[in-house]
Formats: sequence, structure tokens, C-alpha cells
Amino acid sequence: MIPYGKHTIYDDDIQAVVDVLKSDRLTTGPKVDEFERKLCDYVGAKRAVAVNSGTSGLDIAVAALDLPAGSEIVTTPFTFAASANCALYNNCRPVFADIDARTYNISPDQIRKKITKKTKAITYVDYGGQPCDIAEIREIAEKHDLRLIEDAAHALGAEYKGRKVGSFADLTVFSFHPVKHVTTGEGGAVTTESDELHLKLRLLRNHGIDKTPNERTSYLYDMKVLGRNYRITDFQCALGMSQLAKIEQFLKSREQAVRMYNEELAKISAVTVPFVKPGVRHAWHLYTILLDKKISREKFFDSVKKAGIGVNVHYIPIYKFSYYQQFGIDPKAFPVTEDVFSRIITLPLFHGITWPEISQVVSAIKGSLGGKA
Repeated sequence: MIPYGKHTIYDDDIQAVVDVLKSDRLTTGPKVDEFERKLCDYVGAKRAVAVNSGTSGLDIAVAALDLPAGSEIVTTPFTFAASANCALYNNCRPVFADIDARTYNISPDQIRKKITKKTKAITYVDYGGQPCDIAEIREIAEKHDLRLIEDAAHALGAEYKGRKVGSFADLTVFSFHPVKHVTTGEGGAVTTESDELHLKLRLLRNHGIDKTPNERTSYLYDMKVLGRNYRITDFQCALGMSQLAKIEQFLKSREQAVRMYNEELAKISAVTVPFVKPGVRHAWHLYTILLDKKISREKFFDSVKKAGIGVNVHYIPIYKFSYYQQFGIDPKAFPVTEDVFSRIITLPLFHGITWPEISQVVSAIKGSLGGKA
């Protein structure tokens, strides 16, 4: 089975972890600060707070904004559940806006339609690794005095108008899950240009306590806010730094695979390859195709799976989940999301995927379509 995604770990990555395991600090040590600095250097952000998952990052990003209870946060339904759950964790309400039919990113026009007096923030998600229409979304936010959270879990290394994702929004959240470009096992980070938000994020990560053990000159410390325990370990951060040093290699490997996919799949009229807007560098966390409306996605999915290809679907719209039924969301209000979800397939894409593997994927696609191009 060729998986849809997987991590790549080199010997120097392993050695970086071993070195920390042999040291006297496994957590809240120097590697965390070092990883945060290197991440800032790479994405061009002023401050970063590393945490134990991208979901944790989203949670404290919303919490750091101190939004009034009942505030609405506009976001996309076509994403992983955490992008919306983070609003609920903080006594806010996610309000979904439909997506763009070409990029599958949230539509700025649909954002405008969802803004009410209760709207306090927008969480936009760089679907698959392609940056959203950031300038237009920022314009909307400035007009309505809204805060911005960029869910860049897919987009480490992505660029918008020549500038890396990481400092456009009030808060930007990255993920270091094993299927992402850089992994720390589980892990994430939040970047910001605000010293005030940075301080809040650090408090929220560590129980709301104002001093780490390294910063205490006595036994005294204070709990300033109701925080969480979202700390990341030093050995995870050592792995993250070792991986981050290879990020361009990882990105270029994915880009090469995408070019091979595009060339081969362009010959098959029953599928549509991904669209990339001008002025961006796509980070290619996901490579998705859209099937012709006459094709049964379920039959296609099963056929390709049986051929040994680990296809997937990203994503089931959040409003379809049982938990979200309580909010009475009508799927008909999201025609583009519904159409894309019914036809989308995620193909295997990861650093080091080979031409024979890509050829095997393409052959399985042709076989599931009856050999027709």
C-alpha cells in the first residue's frame, strides 16, 4: 500500500533526539526556545510559541484574543475539525463560509456575507498548502475590526506574494504532525508579531503560570490566567530543528512529484488537477484531484484502494459531523463545499515518493475508470 502521506526521518534527526535524551533536560529546556527562534527565522515572524500539537496552537490562539463569550468566528467548513473546534473550546461560535471552487480555500465574498455584530475574528485555512486570498481577507478584517488567525497547518514554506506564510495574521498556527512537511512526532507552533499576544500564548501553554522553572529565583510563581498544559518536549524540538534544516529539500521533492502527477493526469479527461493561483508558492501538503460528476466517488475510492493506493478524502465538511448537528447548519447553504466534497480524492504525496510509485497511482486511476482517458 502506498500511503497518502508519511514522514521521513534521517540518521541526523535520530541523533539530534538521542543527544537530548542523554542530556539532563527533556522538557522546558533550551531546545524549545532554540526551535522557536529557528522557526521565526525561517518564516519571518517576530515571535513563536511551540506547543504539543497544531490543535493546541489553535486553542491558545483563540484564547489569547480574549474574545467575549458568544463571539462568532468565521471559518471554512472544508477543513479538519480542529479549525472550528478551537472556537467552541473558548465559548465562541464557528460560523462557516463557503469555499472557492478552484482553490478550495474560504471565499472572501462568502466571508462578507457571514459577518454580523457578533463577528470578532476570521480563521482562514491554507487548504492543502495553498495560501488564501490573504490581502482581501485582511481588508475585510480591517474594515470590520476583526482579528485574524491563519491556520497554516498545511502551509509551512508556502509563500504569498513573495513572502512566507507566518506573519500575515495576528496569529499563525503550524502543525508538525508526521504527515506534514516537518515533524516533531506530534507538535505545533503559533507565530505572532505582537509581544502582548506572545506573552499570553506562553502563559496559556504552561498552566497560566508566569515563570518557568528556569526563570524562578525562588519557589515563588503566580498563575495569571486559566492556562493549559500544552508544553512540547526538548527532544521533539531537537527533531523539529533537524527537520526544519531540510525544509527546502522536502518542499522541492513534493513540487517535483506534483509536476509528474500534473503531466500524467492531464491526459485523463475525467479528472481535474489542482489549480494554483498566481503569486503564491504552494507548499503541497496535499495533492487532490476532482472527479467528473458522472463518476461515483465511492466506487472510484474503493477500486483504487484495492489496487494498493492509499487514497484519502480531505475533508468531510465539519457541519456533517454528529456533534455539529446541534447547530442546525443546512448543507444547502454551502453548494461549492458540497460539490467539491462529493468529488474530491487525495492522492499519495510525500517527500521521496518515486516515479514508479506515481506511475502505479496513475495506472490505478486509469484502471478504476475502465482504462479510459
